[in-house]
Amino acid sequence: MRLHHLALRTRDVDSLEAFYAGLVGLPCVRRDGTRSVWLALGDAVLMIERADDAEPAPDPRSMELVALAARDATERDAIEARLRARDVAIEARTAHTIYFRDPEGRRVGISTYPIESVVGTR
Repeated sequence: MRLHHLALRTRDVDSLEAFYAGLVGLPCVRRDGTRSVWLALGDAVLMIERADDAEPAPDPRSMELVALAARDATERDAIEARLRARDVAIEARTAHTIYFRDPEGRRVGISTYPIESVVGTR
């Protein structure tokens, strides 16, 4: 099994796209007007979709996490520099991972941890 897509719902598609494309560096692969944007996430897709008015916003106190893999420490550090330049707080860090919040309060990590050492090469 592998990740097919991750869908993030938002009332401001453009703002979330600017964050994940501009600051994190995920390239746009598809756009459906103002309804959705799809960003490449390795061999999966990050879908940013317009939320309905009745949908609750993400809980900014949640410790649930989406962690993205950086190729190496240089890429992770470059993302961190872009985040800091836009006043995005780094809320925690380990030897391999930085943690921060997207504009809607979702917790995000950028990690260099060698996942292959955990799951092997399948």
